[in-house]
Amino acid sequence: MSTNEFPKSKVVQLKEEVAYQNGSIVSRIILKKDSGNLTLFAFDKGQSLSEHTAPFDAIVQVLEGKAEVVIAGESYQLNENETIIMPADIPHAVNAIEQFKMMLTMVKN
Repeated sequence: MSTNEFPKSKVVQLKEEVAYQNGSIVSRIILKKDSGNLTLFAFDKGQSLSEHTAPFDAIVQVLEGKAEVVIAGESYQLNENETIIMPADIPHAVNAIEQFKMMLTMVKN
């Protein structure tokens, strides 16, 4: 298995498949298809993805820690095991209240 390839036909703990780095956001692609992507992220405290839009729905699933997700100017605090859908074409941002890990599912078409 290459270092970038996600394990297949193997049971994993998703939050163990991506590691924190000081002052950074780390991402690891789980699956990339024409119909959508699954990506793991590890945010150090205080890191953020600035406000942007995407042409398709995106689902944030918090695996560990606490995050703020801002959708159309409204703030939502998510804890471990909580999920929110960020609608297509609506401005959104993600902020690390503390170190946190998430899986982002982008659904195209």
